Amino acid sequence: METSLPILSLSAAAVAGAAVAFPKVRARIALSRAKHRSLAGHSKMSRRVAKLLPFYEFTGDTYFSADGAPADIASQRKDAFFALAKLYGERYAKGRAMTTEAASQISDLQFTRAYRVPFQFSRLVQENLGTSVFMEKSSGVTVTDVDGNTFYDLTGSYGVNIFGNDFYKECIAEGDKRAEKLGPVLGNYHPVVAENVKRICDISGLDEVSFHMSGTEAVMQAVRLARYHTKRTHLVRFAGAYHGWWGDVQPGVGNPVSPHETYTLAEMSEKTLYVLKTRKDIACVLVNPLQALHPNTNAPGDSSLVDSSRNSHFDREAYTAWLKQLREVCSEAGIVLIFDEVFLGFRIAAGGAQEYFGVRADMVTYGKSLAGGLPIGVVCGKRELMRRFSDDHPADICFARGTFNSHPYVMTAMDEFLSRLSSPNFRGIYDGLDATWDGRAASLNARCEAENLPVRVANLSSVWTVQYTEPCRYNWMFQYYLRAEGLALSWVGTGRLIFSLNFTDADFAEVEQRFVAAAEKMKRDGWWWHPPDMTNKGIRRQILKEMIKSRFGR
Repeated sequence: METSLPILSLSAAAVAGAAVAFPKVRARIALSRAKHRSLAGHSKMSRRVAKLLPFYEFTGDTYFSADGAPADIASQRKDAFFALAKLYGERYAKGRAMTTEAASQISDLQFTRAYRVPFQFSRLVQENLGTSVFMEKSSGVTVTDVDGNTFYDLTGSYGVNIFGNDFYKECIAEGDKRAEKLGPVLGNYHPVVAENVKRICDISGLDEVSFHMSGTEAVMQAVRLARYHTKRTHLVRFAGAYHGWWGDVQPGVGNPVSPHETYTLAEMSEKTLYVLKTRKDIACVLVNPLQALHPNTNAPGDSSLVDSSRNSHFDREAYTAWLKQLREVCSEAGIVLIFDEVFLGFRIAAGGAQEYFGVRADMVTYGKSLAGGLPIGVVCGKRELMRRFSDDHPADICFARGTFNSHPYVMTAMDEFLSRLSSPNFRGIYDGLDATWDGRAASLNARCEAENLPVRVANLSSVWTVQYTEPCRYNWMFQYYLRAEGLALSWVGTGRLIFSLNFTDADFAEVEQRFVAAAEKMKRDGWWWHPPDMTNKGIRRQILKEMIKSRFGR
């Protein structure tokens, strides 16, 4: 008996330990299953992979035949490349010189110049197809650069420009007149703030507002408040979604520190809903409604356009059903549901994504367009979530404040924006909005199909992505043909075409004509040639071989 007691004690301890451990193991397995299979869903793995990728580049004739093109096709491409370079050199001479000089002291430009195309091709592009970042004026749906070239504006000012550049210039000018008497007096509020707050609460359907300087700041504060009130630690973001550049919402590549309190899960997944139902450490879930265009994939850019596998498709019905499920689960689990509408904002409906999808969030963040073109970040939330202190514990606070919050010039421009937005006549701009932009996308796709061009577009209303229908390693060149046809693109190239809502049918017809002309020239110059047996999978396999050879010399 004396020897059996310790054995019995050990057995009991093992059983007790297993009872404690197994639920944790099950929870961990459930969490792993809820992650998206791609690198976008595995932040730590993506960082490891990024560190392993070796640098190599194509030079000489290999630059134009990386896909195994025969000598005549490679020569055709080479001639076309340098002909386009000559055109750029003549047409954008002043702007390119200014950009090159500025880039020596502006780190942002150094980054965007290097990452416009896949790194294997970057050097020659930077040397010969450099673009100008300096614009001198805007009018209607166009912008004009310092060389006097006028472009149709498809940049959307990264989401700011919803209603047209003239609209925002008016908001800023009128706001400037109203703020002039007070000037940049900070700390106190301009009287217009009170009216702004009422309107924003009406739009969001929420109780209180907090002002910040950027969308990134607004999301930071929303997450902080959710953690403060739920007494939980973790946030959930969905694979591929962008919520600003701060650490907790940008795990993986681009963040030098690995966030420890962030779960990156798969969107539109029952496994994700199970995790939300069962875990007790989740404070909030962040939703960027723009992801409805490409769930679980990163924002598309031509720097990663190594083949033709880019895929986007907006299914409003399916995404609405997902959000409704998510809303129900968050309510049951006591998780704060946050809609990050900094980018999409008022582009799809006057009441934003909440109105468009018919789903109410606990907190909403706005930015970009809301301040009539000036910098802003706004958090809207339920009263119980916006409170920053405890009545019972005076030292228990959730601090957030900024020197430039509620800047008078920003607030008066915001009032101009909101006043126009509330006008019944102005709100008519949303009538039939999806039908208009879906019809335009369909028209362009039909034209490309009829001309046998391997490009198509996918869209979420006025936000578009270019897709490619045939395997190719040179799709990234298309952005330079589009620019040569007078279409202004952001630095991510064909990944985002953002139209302002003041494009008329005549304006769009001109854009369509230029788009098709660019594609015809791209095809004529041999960039879309490919071997009959080439596939996207084969391209990726070839790139892997190139990397192994570069790293190990084999």
